[in-house]
Amino acid sequence: MSQTAPTTTASSLASALPHLKALQGKILVVKYGGNAMTDPALQQAFAQDIVLLQSLGIYPVVVHGGGPQIDAALKLVGKEGQFIQGMRVTDAATMQVVQWVLLGQVQPELVGLLKAAGGKAVGIAGRDGGLLTAKKHLLQDESDASKTHDIGFVGEVEAIAPGLIWDLLDAGYIPVVSPVCPDENGVAHNVNADMVAGKLAAALEAEKLLLLTNIAGVLDKNKNLITELTPAKIDALAADGTISGGMLPKLQGALDAASCGVKVVHILDGREPHAMLQLLFTQEDCGTAIRKG
Repeated sequence: MSQTAPTTTASSLASALPHLKALQGKILVVKYGGNAMTDPALQQAFAQDIVLLQSLGIYPVVVHGGGPQIDAALKLVGKEGQFIQGMRVTDAATMQVVQWVLLGQVQPELVGLLKAAGGKAVGIAGRDGGLLTAKKHLLQDESDASKTHDIGFVGEVEAIAPGLIWDLLDAGYIPVVSPVCPDENGVAHNVNADMVAGKLAAALEAEKLLLLTNIAGVLDKNKNLITELTPAKIDALAADGTISGGMLPKLQGALDAASCGVKVVHILDGREPHAMLQLLFTQEDCGTAIRKG
């Protein structure tokens, strides 16, 4: 094994070169969430991968979630998380917890992990530099399209001013974006991180958008991996109930990005160490790829 390992390593590096050349100088938006955020070994691997990508001449932008951490914090204050169609119901008290967890816990920890891996990172939220402006998200009724539901301080991205992101990338920093966004009156809203990542990838004209999740990708009714999706296929899967819950906003974020020029969106298994590198630098199929069609 020790005699063949150097040859194997050299061969792997040589085969990765064409993929690397295609990505150098390009922006890569990565949504970081799920198990990758709570397992220490996966946290370290993720940070190492992001710093490696930057050192190879790629420009990573990280958008983070924090669902498990928010749920844990809510339990500490005697509240139970509630979701409708994959969106967290967010009253005023829950919004305070969301801000505390995302801006005071998750984001600083992620910035620290990237620093420990040898990178320079800066944590920012929607209000910083006017990056993101939200409006209230009204949830459409599943049985009656004419009805909507108000689920509290839940927003959707209304406007993006990505100048701050460009400035940070030019200065050699890795932007770490929290999905807490103000509306036009400065009121903070909880915006789904997958949807923020999709809008941001489109605004930055990213080469790819990677969404790390807790499953191998989008699965069919028999739990088999679907390797490629188009908007028409996604509509059909939603209509027959194959996709539901938290996968719905994830795929909406993917469609937003793909329809606005991002070449391909990948939903990846964040439970697999170095899944991003496997996707980007090998010929192996990983997760589910979404294209405009």
